Amino acid sequence: MVSVIGWDIGGANTKAAFIRTENANITELRTAMRYFPVWRHPENLGSVLNELKEEVCASEDVDCVGVTMTAELSDAYRTKREGVHHVLAQVAQAFPTIQVLVLNVDAQLRSLAEALKDPLRVAAANWAATGWLVSQLFHNCIVVDAGSTTTSIIPVVEGTVSVAGKTDLEKLVNGELVYTGSLRTNVAAIVNAVPTRVGLARVSSELFAQSGDVHLVLGNISAEDYTVETADGKGKTRSEALARLARIICADTEMLSEEEIVQIARHIYRRQVEQVTEGLRQVYGRVQSLTQQRMSVVVTGLGRNFLARKAAKQAGFDEIIDLGELFRSDVAKVSTAVGVALMVASELEGRTVRWTR
Repeated sequence: MVSVIGWDIGGANTKAAFIRTENANITELRTAMRYFPVWRHPENLGSVLNELKEEVCASEDVDCVGVTMTAELSDAYRTKREGVHHVLAQVAQAFPTIQVLVLNVDAQLRSLAEALKDPLRVAAANWAATGWLVSQLFHNCIVVDAGSTTTSIIPVVEGTVSVAGKTDLEKLVNGELVYTGSLRTNVAAIVNAVPTRVGLARVSSELFAQSGDVHLVLGNISAEDYTVETADGKGKTRSEALARLARIICADTEMLSEEEIVQIARHIYRRQVEQVTEGLRQVYGRVQSLTQQRMSVVVTGLGRNFLARKAAKQAGFDEIIDLGELFRSDVAKVSTAVGVALMVASELEGRTVRWTR
């Protein structure tokens, strides 16, 4: 019997997945997620890890923890090297007696000491965990993981993760990373202008509203899904989101009707779906000649249906598979942490731990 925790330590959200396996089968799975903006109090990361551990497995023994991260990009750190070193130091402090394995961009698990020696190889490797997880289920597909901040597009060809980029920079160039997400994206990063009754209005570049407001107003998410802080620090009611959206064109809810603001939200939503579609088409254009098999799209993340699925349909894909329907909704929301946990459990068991579908 093996018990592990997989961690996905992001700049804004930290995710955990506890998995117990026996004879390469999952016997127990629990997940948790915490909004923790690491740039504010990076020294508190270790405490957050301990709190989440209590939530997913309380006092149960854990054989190993697996780690992947994107928090190193946070402006709390001068360089990614500094960020990786700090995150791993917090992990080591939180789990001083437990073995730690760190995922790198080659989808390999490395010891803590090895990761510290080559920090850039373990920076922003979370896509490798999601890709590995899905590659155990589908041999030819493109994974679209629409999270709160970004969307990762990960091709799997003949059962192998076949990305063109390993670093964030390379992925931004290749379409495999689209910096748009379900909650935290500044509206000004999605559109330059929006239609109004008096004409096309340019958008203020201030952080007046974010994608979470768009999706709350349109009913794509609930207030409970809106797990990050709002742009103005106020609440997560529909009326408060409408007010934030009105402000992006320097207006307010007295100047604009509710229906006018909803139309603005719909325009922003269409453009955000187009952003993901553009990346998906770029990735598919590169990999479609690598296999003669038909490629499906596997969607995961908080925005898997209202962003990833919409983009896949717009790109012309017929077969779209929801990871949340295959397993559980919470698994889809923290699929990277689950992927890391499965990789670690497989390492300890000496054979691949598979889902029982």
